[in-house]
Amino acid sequence: MAGKKWMVIVWPAFMVAAALEMMVFAVLDPESLALLGEQVDWSRNTVYSITFLIFWCMFMVCSAITLQLANPGRDVNRGLHHEERA
Repeated sequence: MAGKKWMVIVWPAFMVAAALEMMVFAVLDPESLALLGEQVDWSRNTVYSITFLIFWCMFMVCSAITLQLANPGRDVNRGLHHEERA
């Protein structure tokens, strides 16, 4: 079951990161990239790879949060013992 949850997080994040990568670099030239006001002298492939990994990680976090929020409260709180108020 853990493997299935992992793939529910990773695969959609990969697909959205790939689509966003294509859209961003359709309008942005990697060789004109500046970081903190200074020109970056990285190769195109380095810029593509780093931005893809950033996008992918951010979308994995988003997918994991969505998966957690989709769980019913009783599943999230299972095992917690609440003291009854008198």
